[in-house]
Amino acid sequence: MNRPILRAGDWIRLSAERFPDRRAIVFHDGSARTYAEINSRVNRLASALTRHGVAKGDRVAILALDGGGYLETILATMKLGAVYVPINYKLAPNEVHTLVARAEAKVILIDDRYAETAMGLKGAIDGLGLVVSFDGSSADIAYEDLLATGDDVEPDVAVDDSDIIGLAFTSGTTGLPKGVLQSQGMLKAMIAARQVQYDVRDDDFRYGASPMFHIAGQVMLLSHLTRGIPSLVLPKFDTDTVVRWLGSGEITSCFMVPTMISSVLAHPQVAEGDYSNLRTIIYGSAPMTPTLLRRAIERFGCDFINSFGAGTEAGLQAMLDQADHRAAIAGKEHLLGSIGKPATGVDLRIVDDDGNDVPTGVVGNIVTRSDSVMSGYLEMPEETAAAFRDGWFWGGDLAYRDEEGYLYLSGRSKDMIIRGGENIYPVEIETVLSAHPAVRECAVVGKPDEHWGEVVVAFVRTVDDADISADELRAHCRASLAPHKVPVDYRRLDEMPTNPSGKILKTSLRVLLAEHDLVAQA
Repeated sequence: MNRPILRAGDWIRLSAERFPDRRAIVFHDGSARTYAEINSRVNRLASALTRHGVAKGDRVAILALDGGGYLETILATMKLGAVYVPINYKLAPNEVHTLVARAEAKVILIDDRYAETAMGLKGAIDGLGLVVSFDGSSADIAYEDLLATGDDVEPDVAVDDSDIIGLAFTSGTTGLPKGVLQSQGMLKAMIAARQVQYDVRDDDFRYGASPMFHIAGQVMLLSHLTRGIPSLVLPKFDTDTVVRWLGSGEITSCFMVPTMISSVLAHPQVAEGDYSNLRTIIYGSAPMTPTLLRRAIERFGCDFINSFGAGTEAGLQAMLDQADHRAAIAGKEHLLGSIGKPATGVDLRIVDDDGNDVPTGVVGNIVTRSDSVMSGYLEMPEETAAAFRDGWFWGGDLAYRDEEGYLYLSGRSKDMIIRGGENIYPVEIETVLSAHPAVRECAVVGKPDEHWGEVVVAFVRTVDDADISADELRAHCRASLAPHKVPVDYRRLDEMPTNPSGKILKTSLRVLLAEHDLVAQA
């Protein structure tokens, strides 16, 4: 006899039964949809998709900015036992084609701005039979018209925790993007962890700036839905809109990556806001410098949580919690540079390249095992085998552990710079650079060098376009870093290249560096 389980598709129904008239999602203009409304719309969408041939295990792609329809599509696939395939909306048309073809999607739902790309896919990809537009009429059918063809009945589809529920493609900055197979069990474990460690409460109204095509954006929204609390949903991060909502006094908790927090702090109206109900700001997806963190704590006066993990593939791995941040402000300032300790339910080790545990204070690979780990990579057995070694997941992140058990990130193994045989970890240099009062953002990369193999180059964005010389930055770094770690070159940028999640794209910086050098040599 099969053990009955709670399906991910049941979450919205259960919240609608408990809180039918409560706001579930709130839009930029203050309009909202209740839990009862969303559950009804999701049922009708699931019914309509079924009539178009979508069944358990089929894949449904989404290419759009964040919105109510995006969330409803994810929830509808969950009710059907289908697989949602979120696509990064910043990709070029040929990249979108590659991912949708690899996913073998039967349906794609889009914003109308992507209609030309999507309609081109329909004729070029076998099996893709329907293009739906959330906000226009340039596709096969408009979203609201599709909903009108469906019935408000609960689907009855048997699922198991091992069933794949999401297919997420990695950024693909090098080589072919990997398709990460995410199971229902993985998603349930991730949401359970967020409920506890993000201190989700019944009276919350939360905002998560991570886009819905990213697992962080999905899990945060689903964590709120399972609890029955409202979430602010914006098409994408916009500093003006976020400052207005944060300063409204309604938001109780939010998630932003460090570049977003920096933008909010630089906004001219940020000092006018009411943050009395703001309990926590969660940050992650990229390291945040101690200097920026201090500025944020001084401005908002709330608790902070640092969330770290290989989210798409392995969920939350480590956390620096509220108590740790309070201890840092009280005198243990070194903790502001830490990613905390292993998250609840996560077994974490720091090992060398052969899988042997390294001593305290020595940099090694972060490896973990938990219930929040992916099932593998789509049709990539060798890459899957490389990611899982002896039951442990290797995500490519480097860190060391101090005597108290706190972890300090040293960057990605692929970002490590090797100068004359010496390993240099960019995050150490970035922490020093960001402490300069004129530096708003910075990123460090390696540059090929005939003599040293690689040398260090820093990209810097200054505060209010402050005029700061390379010599001044060099002197600042020399005061805190060994000579071989001091950047040999400093490049000023008006804007850092970032992905939609707010991470600085070091691959783009390396391209800029190479292009500049080619021009200089011409």
